[in-house]
Amino acid sequence: MSKKVTVILKGYPRLSETFIAQELLALEKRGLKLSLISLRHPTDSSTHPIHQEIKAPVSYLPEYVYQEPSRVLKSWWKVRSLPGYKKARSIFFKDLKRDKTTNRIRRFAQACVLAAELPDEVDWLYAHFLHTPSSVTRYAAFMRNLPWCGSAHAKDIWTTPEWELREKLADIKWLATCTKVNVDYLSSLSPDNDRVDLVYHGLDFDRFDKVGNDQVLRDGTATDQPVTLISVGRAVPKKGYDDLLKALAVLPKTLNWHFVHIGGGTLSKGLKLQSESLGLTDKITWMGAQPQEIVLEQYRKADLFVLASRITEDGDRDGMPNVLMEAQSQALACLSTSISAIPELIVDGETGLLVPPQSPKELSQAIERLIIDPKLRYKLGQAGAKRVRDDFSMKRGIDQLITRFMAS
Repeated sequence: MSKKVTVILKGYPRLSETFIAQELLALEKRGLKLSLISLRHPTDSSTHPIHQEIKAPVSYLPEYVYQEPSRVLKSWWKVRSLPGYKKARSIFFKDLKRDKTTNRIRRFAQACVLAAELPDEVDWLYAHFLHTPSSVTRYAAFMRNLPWCGSAHAKDIWTTPEWELREKLADIKWLATCTKVNVDYLSSLSPDNDRVDLVYHGLDFDRFDKVGNDQVLRDGTATDQPVTLISVGRAVPKKGYDDLLKALAVLPKTLNWHFVHIGGGTLSKGLKLQSESLGLTDKITWMGAQPQEIVLEQYRKADLFVLASRITEDGDRDGMPNVLMEAQSQALACLSTSISAIPELIVDGETGLLVPPQSPKELSQAIERLIIDPKLRYKLGQAGAKRVRDDFSMKRGIDQLITRFMAS
């Protein structure tokens, strides 16, 4: 019998979360009957083609209580009679004492709506991300006496207090996370060793098929054949784009290169101003957020992929950025930083190059090295493509998730 799974997401659909869309479609194809619940309405102006293939119905919780007060009140009145409501309320008040924020209150209100509007035949609640989506899911799961599971990735782990992680891990049935670094940390907070699984996102190689790359052996000497650098990622602090701009600014003036950035983000305006102040305006194309087919087209035109990830003051960091796997799937040489799980994917000097985070000088030296040495770029690109295809296929991760969902 097919399992019925309600997936709780922070926002859906999102251009920056292709790994989630990829997983949802694969789970549907494997026979799970999914329904999607989002805490927020979409903000992107377009979607990826994969979003159109996902058949699961989508509904949205009240993003703020004041926007739909009657819906929240009606739901609260209904769930008050559920056997698990008192337990959920007790957990909520315990959390609220340590996190006295309107955000915490909003999550309980959303949980009341989720619990009130869920169909009776749901087998699992599945939260994508261990912060706010898991809070809503946890409260609702207690109200409805349902098992819940989840996934954890990056910011949701490293910016959530330990007390909250411990208590969620004590209640969750199982948790999938995408890096060994995450597994080690979360397992240290878990009540047992079998609760946290390493599940790499991997890639669907039917979508990221390898075709001929448009690059030639450019080396930065010809003005009419600049080396094309590309980076794909949101303009947020943990992506380190300010460090990358500083690195680009000190490249030798004799080198011919052009940088393409794809992604939205709150820092976009500031980064453009920074590029102007550094005299880089004519050397950069800011494309903004783009659907997957455009991103793939740009990978195939580029010579080098660069991502200057770093750990921010609040602990936020990348896990294993999917964009690195995507770029490597196209045999594109990759340069990144040695933080978090990036070294699980990129073996420095073998399948790409790594430099310390927040080190614009070393990043610049590595970029220069790769611009002037097309043979090294080719070697790293081919080795990276082989490693990704050998060890990071999506199918393995989906097999793991299906086993967990079908186990009970």
